[in-house]
Amino acid sequence: MNFSSWIMAARPRTLSLSVTPVAVGAALAWAVAGRVHGPAVLAALVGSMCIQLGTNLHNDAVDSERGGDGPDRVGPPRVTAAGLLSAPNVKRGAAVCFAAAALLGLYLVAVGGWPIFLLGIFSIVAAWAYTGGPLPIAYTPLGELFVIAFFGVGAVGGTYWLCTAYLGAPALAAGLALGLLTGAVLLVNNFRDVDADARVGRRTLAIVAGPQGTGWIFAGLLLAPYALLPLVGSDLPHGHVWPALATLPLGLALIYRFMREPRGRGFNRILVWTVQIQLLFSLLLAAGLVL
Repeated sequence: MNFSSWIMAARPRTLSLSVTPVAVGAALAWAVAGRVHGPAVLAALVGSMCIQLGTNLHNDAVDSERGGDGPDRVGPPRVTAAGLLSAPNVKRGAAVCFAAAALLGLYLVAVGGWPIFLLGIFSIVAAWAYTGGPLPIAYTPLGELFVIAFFGVGAVGGTYWLCTAYLGAPALAAGLALGLLTGAVLLVNNFRDVDADARVGRRTLAIVAGPQGTGWIFAGLLLAPYALLPLVGSDLPHGHVWPALATLPLGLALIYRFMREPRGRGFNRILVWTVQIQLLFSLLLAAGLVL
Protein backbone atom coordinates (compact mmCIF):
# COMPACT_ATOMS: atom_id res chain seq x y z
CA MET A 1 0.00 0.00 0.00
CA ASN A 2 2.82 2.39 0.90
CA PHE A 3 4.61 1.84 -2.41
CA SER A 4 1.46 2.44 -4.45
CA SER A 5 0.79 5.58 -2.40
CA TRP A 6 4.25 6.95 -3.24
CA ILE A 7 3.63 6.21 -6.92
CA MET A 8 0.33 8.07 -6.70
CA ALA A 9 2.02 11.03 -5.02
CA ALA A 10 4.70 11.13 -7.74
CA ARG A 11 2.04 11.63 -10.48
CA PRO A 12 3.90 9.54 -13.08
CA ARG A 13 1.45 10.40 -15.88
CA THR A 14 2.92 13.90 -16.06
CA LEU A 15 6.62 13.02 -15.73
CA SER A 16 7.05 13.38 -19.48
CA LEU A 17 6.84 17.15 -18.88
CA SER A 18 10.33 17.06 -17.34
CA VAL A 19 11.76 14.50 -19.79
CA THR A 20 10.81 16.06 -23.12
CA PRO A 21 12.58 19.43 -22.68
CA VAL A 22 15.88 17.65 -22.08
CA ALA A 23 15.31 15.45 -25.12
CA VAL A 24 14.50 18.43 -27.34
CA GLY A 25 17.48 20.42 -26.02
CA ALA A 26 19.82 17.53 -26.84
CA ALA A 27 18.25 16.99 -30.27
CA LEU A 28 18.59 20.67 -31.11
CA ALA A 29 22.24 20.64 -30.03
CA TRP A 30 22.82 17.73 -32.41
CA ALA A 31 21.01 19.49 -35.27
CA VAL A 32 22.86 22.79 -34.81
CA ALA A 33 26.30 21.82 -33.53
CA GLY A 34 26.52 18.14 -34.43
CA ARG A 35 27.39 17.08 -30.89
CA VAL A 36 25.69 15.88 -27.70
CA HIS A 37 27.28 15.53 -24.26
CA GLY A 38 25.76 12.15 -23.37
CA PRO A 39 26.63 11.94 -19.64
CA ALA A 40 25.52 15.53 -19.04
CA VAL A 41 22.24 14.97 -20.89
CA LEU A 42 21.56 11.85 -18.80
CA ALA A 43 22.33 13.72 -15.57
CA ALA A 44 20.12 16.62 -16.67
CA LEU A 45 17.32 14.20 -17.49
CA VAL A 46 17.40 12.53 -14.07
CA GLY A 47 17.86 15.88 -12.31
CA SER A 48 14.89 17.38 -14.13
CA MET A 49 12.72 14.43 -13.14
CA CYS A 50 13.88 14.73 -9.52
CA ILE A 51 12.87 18.39 -9.44
CA GLN A 52 9.42 17.58 -10.82
CA LEU A 53 9.00 14.70 -8.36
CA GLY A 54 10.06 16.93 -5.49
CA THR A 55 7.63 19.63 -6.60
CA ASN A 56 4.77 17.12 -6.83
CA LEU A 57 5.48 15.62 -3.40
CA HIS A 58 5.87 18.98 -1.70
CA ASN A 59 2.69 20.19 -3.36
CA ASP A 60 0.80 17.11 -2.14
CA ALA A 61 1.84 17.62 1.48
CA VAL A 62 1.51 21.41 1.71
CA ASP A 63 -1.81 21.61 -0.13
CA SER A 64 -3.25 19.12 2.37
CA GLU A 65 -1.95 21.18 5.29
CA ARG A 66 -3.52 24.33 3.81
CA GLY A 67 -6.85 22.55 3.31
CA GLY A 68 -6.69 22.71 -0.46
CA ASP A 69 -7.48 19.04 -1.16
CA GLY A 70 -10.86 18.81 0.49
CA PRO A 71 -13.95 16.80 -0.47
CA ASP A 72 -14.82 19.31 -3.22
CA ARG A 73 -11.71 18.33 -5.19
CA VAL A 74 -12.61 16.92 -8.63
CA GLY A 75 -9.09 15.88 -9.64
CA PRO A 76 -7.32 12.63 -8.75
CA PRO A 77 -6.99 12.02 -4.99
CA ARG A 78 -3.92 13.30 -3.16
CA VAL A 79 -2.22 10.85 -0.82
CA THR A 80 -1.68 13.23 2.12
CA ALA A 81 -5.26 14.48 2.16
CA ALA A 82 -6.50 10.90 1.81
CA GLY A 83 -4.45 9.82 4.82
CA LEU A 84 -2.38 7.32 2.85
CA LEU A 85 0.90 9.04 3.78
CA SER A 86 1.72 11.59 6.45
CA ALA A 87 2.67 15.14 5.49
CA PRO A 88 6.10 14.95 7.23
CA ASN A 89 6.97 11.77 5.33
CA VAL A 90 5.89 13.24 2.00
CA LYS A 91 7.92 16.39 2.70
CA ARG A 92 10.95 14.22 3.48
CA GLY A 93 10.44 12.46 0.16
CA ALA A 94 10.41 15.85 -1.57
CA ALA A 95 13.62 16.82 0.23
CA VAL A 96 15.31 13.61 -0.95
CA CYS A 97 14.33 14.42 -4.55
CA PHE A 98 15.65 17.98 -4.29
CA ALA A 99 18.88 16.69 -2.70
CA ALA A 100 19.34 14.18 -5.51
CA ALA A 101 18.86 16.97 -8.06
CA ALA A 102 21.43 19.08 -6.24
CA LEU A 103 23.99 16.25 -6.21
CA LEU A 104 23.54 15.70 -9.94
CA GLY A 105 23.86 19.45 -10.32
CA LEU A 106 27.40 19.35 -8.94
CA TYR A 107 28.47 17.33 -11.97
CA LEU A 108 26.45 19.51 -14.34
CA VAL A 109 28.09 22.64 -12.94
CA ALA A 110 31.49 21.07 -13.62
CA VAL A 111 30.41 20.62 -17.25
CA GLY A 112 28.48 23.85 -17.83
CA GLY A 113 29.91 26.34 -15.36
CA TRP A 114 28.20 29.18 -13.52
CA PRO A 115 25.13 29.48 -15.81
CA ILE A 116 24.18 25.91 -14.89
CA PHE A 117 24.87 26.66 -11.21
CA LEU A 118 22.44 29.60 -11.29
CA LEU A 119 19.84 27.63 -13.23
CA GLY A 120 20.05 24.75 -10.78
CA ILE A 121 19.77 26.96 -7.69
CA PHE A 122 16.83 28.91 -9.07
CA SER A 123 15.09 25.71 -10.24
CA ILE A 124 15.24 24.01 -6.83
CA VAL A 125 14.28 27.17 -4.92
CA ALA A 126 11.35 27.82 -7.29
CA ALA A 127 10.24 24.18 -7.03
CA TRP A 128 10.07 24.52 -3.24
CA ALA A 129 8.46 27.97 -3.44
CA TYR A 130 5.76 26.67 -5.78
CA THR A 131 3.72 25.71 -2.71
CA GLY A 132 6.12 26.68 0.10
CA GLY A 133 6.88 29.90 1.89
CA PRO A 134 4.62 32.83 2.85
CA LEU A 135 3.48 33.51 -0.75
CA PRO A 136 3.46 30.24 -2.73
CA ILE A 137 3.66 30.61 -6.50
CA ALA A 138 0.78 28.16 -6.87
CA TYR A 139 -1.49 30.53 -4.95
CA THR A 140 -0.88 33.40 -7.41
CA PRO A 141 -1.53 33.88 -11.15
CA LEU A 142 2.18 33.16 -11.81
CA GLY A 143 2.08 29.35 -11.78
CA GLU A 144 1.97 29.04 -15.56
CA LEU A 145 4.87 31.47 -15.86
CA PHE A 146 6.85 29.26 -13.45
CA VAL A 147 6.46 26.16 -15.61
CA ILE A 148 7.16 28.07 -18.83
CA ALA A 149 10.41 29.37 -17.35
CA PHE A 150 11.72 26.22 -15.68
CA PHE A 151 10.09 23.28 -17.49
CA GLY A 152 10.52 24.98 -20.86
CA VAL A 153 13.12 27.68 -21.41
CA GLY A 154 15.36 26.61 -18.53
CA ALA A 155 15.31 22.88 -19.22
CA VAL A 156 15.73 23.12 -23.01
CA GLY A 157 18.20 25.99 -22.85
CA GLY A 158 20.19 24.39 -20.04
CA THR A 159 20.52 21.09 -21.89
CA TYR A 160 21.53 22.90 -25.08
CA TRP A 161 24.15 24.87 -23.14
CA LEU A 162 25.59 21.69 -21.60
CA CYS A 163 26.10 20.28 -25.11
CA THR A 164 27.29 23.40 -26.94
CA ALA A 165 28.48 25.94 -24.30
CA TYR A 166 26.39 28.68 -25.90
CA LEU A 167 22.75 29.67 -26.21
CA GLY A 168 21.03 30.87 -29.36
CA ALA A 169 17.59 31.99 -30.47
CA PRO A 170 16.54 28.50 -31.71
CA ALA A 171 17.15 27.01 -28.24
CA LEU A 172 15.21 29.79 -26.53
CA ALA A 173 12.36 29.45 -29.02
CA ALA A 174 12.22 25.67 -28.55
CA GLY A 175 12.24 26.12 -24.78
CA LEU A 176 9.46 28.66 -24.96
CA ALA A 177 7.40 26.38 -27.22
CA LEU A 178 7.62 23.44 -24.83
CA GLY A 179 7.11 25.68 -21.82
CA LEU A 180 3.90 27.10 -23.29
CA LEU A 181 2.52 23.60 -23.78
CA THR A 182 3.44 22.71 -20.20
CA GLY A 183 1.78 25.93 -19.04
CA ALA A 184 -1.36 24.76 -20.85
CA VAL A 185 -1.27 21.56 -18.78
CA LEU A 186 -1.16 23.55 -15.54
CA LEU A 187 -3.90 25.89 -16.75
CA VAL A 188 -6.23 22.93 -17.34
CA ASN A 189 -5.45 21.63 -13.86
CA ASN A 190 -6.14 25.00 -12.26
CA PHE A 191 -9.31 25.63 -14.27
CA ARG A 192 -10.68 22.27 -13.18
CA ASP A 193 -9.94 23.12 -9.53
CA VAL A 194 -11.12 26.74 -9.36
CA ASP A 195 -13.81 26.11 -6.75
CA ALA A 196 -11.51 24.24 -4.35
CA ASP A 197 -8.70 26.72 -4.97
CA ALA A 198 -10.89 29.76 -4.35
CA ARG A 199 -12.08 28.24 -1.07
CA VAL A 200 -8.53 28.28 0.35
CA GLY A 201 -7.69 31.75 -0.97
CA ARG A 202 -5.81 30.88 -4.13
CA ARG A 203 -5.73 33.44 -6.93
CA THR A 204 -4.61 31.29 -9.85
CA LEU A 205 -4.63 32.54 -13.42
CA ALA A 206 -7.79 30.51 -14.06
CA ILE A 207 -9.57 32.28 -11.20
CA VAL A 208 -8.35 35.75 -12.17
CA ALA A 209 -9.13 35.35 -15.89
CA GLY A 210 -12.54 33.73 -15.48
CA PRO A 211 -13.98 30.97 -17.68
CA GLN A 212 -13.96 32.83 -21.00
CA GLY A 213 -10.55 34.41 -20.47
CA THR A 214 -9.08 31.07 -19.42
CA GLY A 215 -10.37 29.47 -22.61
CA TRP A 216 -8.63 32.07 -24.75
CA ILE A 217 -5.42 31.81 -22.74
CA PHE A 218 -5.49 28.04 -23.17
CA ALA A 219 -5.89 28.48 -26.93
CA GLY A 220 -2.93 30.86 -27.02
CA LEU A 221 -0.72 28.53 -24.98
CA LEU A 222 -1.57 25.61 -27.24
CA LEU A 223 -1.19 27.41 -30.58
CA ALA A 224 1.80 29.72 -29.98
CA PRO A 225 4.35 26.85 -30.08
CA TYR A 226 3.51 26.24 -33.75
CA ALA A 227 4.23 29.90 -34.55
CA LEU A 228 7.64 29.47 -32.88
CA LEU A 229 8.67 26.51 -35.06
CA PRO A 230 10.12 28.66 -37.89
CA LEU A 231 12.43 30.35 -35.38
CA VAL A 232 13.49 26.97 -33.99
CA GLY A 233 14.27 25.80 -37.51
CA SER A 234 16.06 28.91 -38.68
CA ASP A 235 19.53 28.22 -40.09
CA LEU A 236 19.62 24.55 -39.14
CA PRO A 237 22.53 22.76 -40.88
CA HIS A 238 20.33 19.66 -40.95
CA GLY A 239 17.12 18.43 -39.39
CA HIS A 240 13.56 19.71 -39.68
CA VAL A 241 10.92 21.10 -37.36
CA TRP A 242 7.90 20.45 -39.57
CA PRO A 243 7.03 16.97 -38.13
CA ALA A 244 5.75 18.73 -34.97
CA LEU A 245 3.06 20.39 -37.11
CA ALA A 246 1.32 17.01 -37.31
CA THR A 247 -0.06 17.64 -33.82
CA LEU A 248 -1.80 20.90 -34.80
CA PRO A 249 -5.18 19.25 -35.65
CA LEU A 250 -5.11 17.56 -32.24
CA GLY A 251 -4.46 20.91 -30.60
CA LEU A 252 -7.36 22.56 -32.44
CA ALA A 253 -9.69 19.72 -31.47
CA LEU A 254 -8.61 20.02 -27.84
CA ILE A 255 -9.21 23.77 -27.80
CA TYR A 256 -12.74 23.14 -29.11
CA ARG A 257 -13.28 20.52 -26.39
CA PHE A 258 -11.95 22.88 -23.69
CA MET A 259 -14.37 25.62 -24.77
CA ARG A 260 -17.35 23.26 -24.81
CA GLU A 261 -16.71 21.06 -21.76
CA PRO A 262 -18.57 21.96 -18.54
CA ARG A 263 -16.07 22.45 -15.75
CA GLY A 264 -15.77 19.31 -13.67
CA ARG A 265 -14.40 15.79 -13.89
CA GLY A 266 -14.38 15.92 -17.69
CA PHE A 267 -11.31 18.13 -17.39
CA ASN A 268 -9.38 15.17 -16.02
CA ARG A 269 -9.50 13.75 -19.56
CA ILE A 270 -8.63 17.13 -21.09
CA LEU A 271 -5.62 17.29 -18.75
CA VAL A 272 -4.37 13.89 -19.93
CA TRP A 273 -4.87 14.86 -23.58
CA THR A 274 -2.94 18.12 -23.08
CA VAL A 275 -0.03 16.18 -21.57
CA GLN A 276 -0.15 13.80 -24.53
CA ILE A 277 -0.07 16.66 -27.07
CA GLN A 278 2.97 18.13 -25.30
CA LEU A 279 4.65 14.73 -25.41
CA LEU A 280 3.83 14.07 -29.08
CA PHE A 281 4.84 17.59 -30.15
CA SER A 282 8.16 17.19 -28.33
CA LEU A 283 8.90 13.71 -29.69
CA LEU A 284 8.11 14.70 -33.27
CA LEU A 285 10.19 17.87 -32.95
CA ALA A 286 13.13 15.94 -31.49
CA ALA A 287 12.84 13.23 -34.16
CA GLY A 288 12.75 15.81 -36.94
CA LEU A 289 15.82 17.56 -35.55
CA VAL A 290 17.81 14.34 -35.28
CA LEU A 291 16.70 12.57 -38.44
